[in-house]
Amino acid sequence: MKKISTAAHMPTEIEVKHVSDNKVQVIAYPFESGYAVTLAHPLRRLLLSSTVGFAPTAIKIDGVTHEFDSMRGMLEDVALFIINLKNIRFKIKGDATKVVVNYSFNGPKEISGSDLSNAEVEVVTPDAYLATINEDAELNFSLVIEKGLGYVPSEVIRDLIESDYIALDAFFTPVKKAVYDIENVLVEDNPNFEKVVFTIETDGLISPIEAFKNSLEAMYNQMSVFNGVLDIDVSTPVEESSSNSVELNKLLQSVEELNLSARSFNCLDRAEVGFVGELALMSELELKNLKNLGKKSLEEIKATMEEIGFPVGFEFSEDTVDVLKKKIADLKTAKSEG
Repeated sequence: MKKISTAAHMPTEIEVKHVSDNKVQVIAYPFESGYAVTLAHPLRRLLLSSTVGFAPTAIKIDGVTHEFDSMRGMLEDVALFIINLKNIRFKIKGDATKVVVNYSFNGPKEISGSDLSNAEVEVVTPDAYLATINEDAELNFSLVIEKGLGYVPSEVIRDLIESDYIALDAFFTPVKKAVYDIENVLVEDNPNFEKVVFTIETDGLISPIEAFKNSLEAMYNQMSVFNGVLDIDVSTPVEESSSNSVELNKLLQSVEELNLSARSFNCLDRAEVGFVGELALMSELELKNLKNLGKKSLEEIKATMEEIGFPVGFEFSEDTVDVLKKKIADLKTAKSEG
């Protein structure tokens, strides 16, 4: 018998099918009509953009000055060598987020991914081809490998590396494929409920399930900005209460959430500026006076703070300043004690 709903139906079924070593299907149902795609679409985008991976970001080759150069005794020119290098997937061992790895090969030799594994990095694509050198050749190169998100073009990386290195386009994401299908399912006598079927494939750096978990965590973290709305007293005018709660949540986020370049973040970290609110309370002069903060980093920080609605030098009320300083102090104390 049909009835009027007072709340959306909650899906209750979840299945995980292992298609292959690095490929799974995640299936959930039944959703009310329209709810499946509402959840599936942002999760797919987060799978592709918010899954942490590793990639080469810069290379220095003995005897080579630029990426369009060639090297005596190597079959490939440098441009093709770099293209082949991008197909090799590295994973840093331990907790480091950046390593510089040195390699040396004497010919004759065909070099593949398995030759690049060592105590610092693991290669999860051991059969990937890199280059061939002849019996008279010696190939020496240093490779910078970093941990990161998504895709970072070489133009950005060029500003972050030493001048004698060649910047590389960095493809960090380990997710090779993330698609979803929406199917209809029958619930009681209603055929309009939906099932979402995710198909996720990775390159082996992490498992597809781990990638899916990361995307869920990223979604929860992004939505947490609205947590203050849940605490609003309905007897208080919404305009005043919600604005203050959401504002405070933004200002109490770690500066890591701003996704600044490594150079800018490291400068703030060394200055023990750990929260967005600390930046918002600083004048431009105070920011300029931070040790080793260059012009580009200053402009990046100013643009980012402008974008989130708290430009450098923002004028808060005295009460807000007092509350913000106290909460930041409490967070720092809790972090040091933890």
